[in-house]
Formats: sequence, C-alpha cells, structure tokens
Amino acid sequence: MTLRYDRVLVWFRRDLRDHDHAALSRALHEARAVYCAFVFDTDILDALPDRSDRRVEFIWHSVRELDAALAALGGGLRVEVGRARAVIPRLARELGCDAVYANRDYEPEAVARDECVAHRLREASIAFHLFTDQLIFAPEEVVSAAGQPYRVFTPYKNAWLKGLDEARLAPHPVAERTHRLAPPGKRTLPTLEALGFSSTDLLQRGVAPGMGGAKRTWAAFQERLSDYHLLRDRPDLDATSHLSVHLRHGTISVRALVRHAYHTQGDGARIWLGELIWREFFQMILHFHPRVVDHAFRPEFDDLRWPGGDDVFAAWCVGRTGYPIVDAGMRQLTATGFMHNRVRMIVASFLTKDLLVDWRRGERHFARWLLDYELASNNGNWQWAASTGCDAQPYFRIFNPVAQSEKYDPDGSYIRRWVPELARVPDAAIHAPWQMRPIEQEACGFRIGRDYPAPIVDHAAARARALAWFSSARVQ
Repeated sequence: MTLRYDRVLVWFRRDLRDHDHAALSRALHEARAVYCAFVFDTDILDALPDRSDRRVEFIWHSVRELDAALAALGGGLRVEVGRARAVIPRLARELGCDAVYANRDYEPEAVARDECVAHRLREASIAFHLFTDQLIFAPEEVVSAAGQPYRVFTPYKNAWLKGLDEARLAPHPVAERTHRLAPPGKRTLPTLEALGFSSTDLLQRGVAPGMGGAKRTWAAFQERLSDYHLLRDRPDLDATSHLSVHLRHGTISVRALVRHAYHTQGDGARIWLGELIWREFFQMILHFHPRVVDHAFRPEFDDLRWPGGDDVFAAWCVGRTGYPIVDAGMRQLTATGFMHNRVRMIVASFLTKDLLVDWRRGERHFARWLLDYELASNNGNWQWAASTGCDAQPYFRIFNPVAQSEKYDPDGSYIRRWVPELARVPDAAIHAPWQMRPIEQEACGFRIGRDYPAPIVDHAAARARALAWFSSARVQ
C-alpha cells in the first residue's frame, strides 16, 4: 500500500478515545508516522465564568487516560495550552508534518477556528483534513429530495433511517496499525491548577470520566435499555443512559451506541435510538442555521420583548419558585451539573411560559452549569420548549408543573432529595404544598412562606397570560 504522507498530526478535540476514531484510523492508514495532540484552548477556557468547572476536570481526566492509552501503544499525546488556532499550525511545523487530521466540529465558533487553522496550514504548505466522527451522518448528508435541510424531526428521522446501513455503523479500525504511532517528544500534562482551575466534586458525584468511565456507564445502561421506554421519564429512578457527557467529549463512539440500538429488539432500544437521532437533527439545524445561537429559528418570535423580569429569573435559577418539581431540578443542576431530561423540559416550560422569561437566558444558564452541555442540543431543546424553534412545541402546549410532578415523581422522592425543607410534607401535598391548610401545615411542623416559598406565580393565571401573549406575538 502506498502511503499518502510521511508524517501526520492527529488533533484530538471532542473525540477523546483511542478506538473507533475516524481521524486517527485514517491517519494510521495513510501516513508512515502519526503524532497525536490535544490543546487546552485558552479561547474556550478564558471565557468560562467559574474557575471550578466540572467540565474542565472531566476533560482533564479524559485527556490523561487517553495519553496513557496512546503511550501504551507506542505513541502518546502532545498536550499544549494556548490558542488552538495558533498552536496547531506551530506544532505541525515543529514536528515536520505534511498534514493535520481532525474530526469535524459543527459549532459556529469551532468552524471559524478550523477555517483559521486551515488557512495558516495552507500558508505553510500543510494539508488539513476533517472527518465525520461524532455523528453517523454529516449534516449535509440527510436532506430532502430537493436538497433542502429538514425543518421537522419526523421526516428527518425517516430519511436518516432510510440511509442507514452497516457501512455507516462499522467501526474505524485503529489497533492493527498502532505501530505507526510516533512518540510526541514531550508528554507533560499540566495540572488543573496550572490551567487556572481547581478540583471539583466531579469524582465524588460518581461521574466517571474517560474511556473507562464511558465503558462502565455504557455497560450499566445496557442492563436497563429494555425498560428505557417505560422508565425514562421518571427522575426518581436511574433509568436514563448518563452517556450524554461521554458523547459530548467523544470518550465513547456514537457508532457503537447506534449499532447496538439499531440491532436490539424492543421498544426501549427503538425509543433510545430516536433520542440519538434527535441529537443529529439538532446538529443539522445548527449547521444550516447558525443564527439560532442567538436568534429564534422562527422569525415571528425573533424580536419578542419577553416581559419576565430579573426577580423571577433569579428565583428560578436558585430553585425558589415555590413549585417543588421545578426547584428540585434547578437545585440538582447547580449541585451536580446534571438534570433529568423530563425535568429539563418542565423547568424550561416554566421559565418561558409561566414566567415569560426569554429562552436565551435559560439556555445560557444551562450552558454554564450542564456537565453534558452541547450547544446544538441545548439550543434546540430550549427553542422547542419556548415554541420559537423548528419542530417546536406549539405555544399553546404549556406544561402544568404540578401535573408533571404527580405523574413522573409520584411519591415525591426526587423532590425530597433536592428540596429537603419539604421532607416533613405528607405525600398527598408534596407536589403542591401551598394547598395545605394552615392546620395541616402546623401538624407537620411546616409553614409556607417560612420554610418554603409560596408560588411566585399562579399556574392557571400564568397559562392564560402566556396564551394571550404568544397569540398576540404571532399576529404582529
């Protein structure tokens, strides 16, 4: 086999694993020597508001594991700190590389970064190749017969499934050519403190970073997959996959997950596969419509003046709205960096419909705290809840937080875990404690307004206000 290049640099980003890796596999097939690098990009790190960020620690542990795994294969990871758009071209020149290989990232800032890197590499006569890895289909591969991107999920899903074949699901081999991995020269992994960050409670919270953590998390979920369709909406049960953070950082291969779901019988696997397709749908929307980062997908809602003020937004952020299921979700988010998906929908509906606060404020709050934050999915789901996006929840569908709580946390165990001041409230009142009579509150040593806030809005009145406001906005 004739090799294409003498030396290639593989730039790891959202793909922190040493197996089933599109860019690494292609490099090992096409180059005599393959160097590997990861950059702690200061353009990203410097923009983070907190110096104790669980996501940075997750990445740090995952990079350390990847470095050790590559070293065991005869290579290693060159870890750099700086602006990736400058570091990668410099490093490629220093190592005498003919090309840089990387997997595509579809977020607008990442696209701009890669265009800058490509330009600087061209100036140095170094090639730059990008590959599809974090998705089964690149965004431009699933379009309508007229070549237009889909705006509604179901037709997209049908086209996605129609195009799926075994070749799409096949892993990208790495193991048989690891003899071409080249030692990186230096493998100094900076400490979190050297990066300007401090350790968090990540590991104490039971989050397992890296490929090893992904493997264990995936194995545990496979035991629950058959019941996924029955239990996935219950925040009081451990029924979801907990793989979103691993998909976000590529410590697991999406091909392995889709392959398993596609070939597994049962409603649990079928429903979960649909969730994986939703992820690709939102990536496609972001690719074709990058304006959604700051603007509503539907133009009629783009310039709305959302009347919800700072006071109700602050109460929502800290979990002091008076609605237990909402407050439990918001407190779980701050405490752990995670929130159950059903609860994400409940709190998003409450903010945008009951409180009429701009969805962008909620989206940014999630972006700050979510361990599994992914721009496309976060933006798409927030616009779905706010009825401003493609394939959005119609504006007249407004979640009743009490009804949602009664249905999905029936005995209130999720609420009691995250809102401990309600521990003494009886089961019958846990979802709407303000409905207890004063004598009932006194009997259990609990008082609304003293131990827990009264609701900041009346849901029925807020629903009527939202319907009138959204209806008026549509005809302006």
